[in-house]
Amino acid sequence: MNTNELLSLEYTPSLLDRFLRYVKVWTESDETLADQGKIPSAERERDLADILREELKKLGLQNVQTTAECYTYGFLPATPAFADKPSFCLLAHIDTVDEVTGKDVKPIIWKNYDGKDMELPYGITLKACEDKYLELAAQEKDTVITSDGSTLLGADDKAGVAEIMTALEYFSKHPEVEHRAIEVIFSPDEETGHGMDKVPLNLLKSKYAYTVDGGHKGELETECFNAYKSEITFTGKPKHTGSARPDMVNAVTMASYFIHNLPQNQMPETTDGYQGFFAPMALEADMETAKAVLFLRDFTREGMDKRKKLVDTLAETTSLVFGGKAEVHHTRQYLNMKEGLEKSPFVTENLIEAYKKAGIEPEFTPIRGGTDGSRLTEMGIPCPNIFTGGHNFHSRIEWASLSQMALAATVLINLCRI
Repeated sequence: MNTNELLSLEYTPSLLDRFLRYVKVWTESDETLADQGKIPSAERERDLADILREELKKLGLQNVQTTAECYTYGFLPATPAFADKPSFCLLAHIDTVDEVTGKDVKPIIWKNYDGKDMELPYGITLKACEDKYLELAAQEKDTVITSDGSTLLGADDKAGVAEIMTALEYFSKHPEVEHRAIEVIFSPDEETGHGMDKVPLNLLKSKYAYTVDGGHKGELETECFNAYKSEITFTGKPKHTGSARPDMVNAVTMASYFIHNLPQNQMPETTDGYQGFFAPMALEADMETAKAVLFLRDFTREGMDKRKKLVDTLAETTSLVFGGKAEVHHTRQYLNMKEGLEKSPFVTENLIEAYKKAGIEPEFTPIRGGTDGSRLTEMGIPCPNIFTGGHNFHSRIEWASLSQMALAATVLINLCRI
């Protein structure tokens, strides 16, 4: 289907309406509280969970509920022709990242986008000449949605939420259309890395699942980073600076030395594709104690082992150079889903068929990050990732393509009928 056909689908107007309503709900999660074990990390996440729970009930799903930890669940029974087929689960997350504010989102709709600079009210400009996907949207005269520049948009992942709800609404309005049994989970705290910490496996009967949390149309993601968080604590020997020589050790200097000596050609801003990286994420320091937080990312377990070893070695070297102490603590965040999905190839094969029925060839791209699906795959529930039509996530220049969102909803409808 071309862009005009997608924009003219019967469910595209309701898809847009849902998306605009959802992005206006403030659901920004809190990484600090999530790391301390609080799920949901922000009570405001419940506001969207409550809305979705009531909408699922109106669409006729069964056993609809929101758990104490803010996971919203629903079950749509199979039609007679699919009664003997196993169910699968569709997932999307309701929270937005806390790196850029998601409070008071004011979406702007750009119909028949023609490629001119998008001058947003808060001093942000989107230029098609600087964004190949936005340039493509202009060539297709697509409908584009942005924020007003004062916030992110929230397409990550409210586009995915809206697309799942739209597919469910389609089956509600068309009881004659045969489909599988479908379970749905809308999760909190994906952006904090804790989205599957409290997932209600007691409710989930499906043996496989799909997250709707990707980007450009056609992307089909079956592999992601292995991910660790490394916390390095440096302990110095503070002393009056006027009489510091020869035995003062400054923990600030130790931490700076450590970060400076990380491989500069292996940082997020200097890597892409299948290249891993070291990402300094936070630094708290005074003369006595400094704590650096790194994210380590690699597509292979062997590569990750080497990265952890380098961090250990560099921390030890730093302690020897300065005469202070350095302690390292590595925490696993998630693993590459590739190995788990290869054990159940039909999960991806069905999705490929759904893409092709929608008239699009899947493009296999590695996720330079992770999803709830990577965690679920670790738990034994294979879970690849589907595109949403969102772009430039986690930023004030985030935007979404309405035609691509409609295409994602079409893929979901096809998937449920395979």
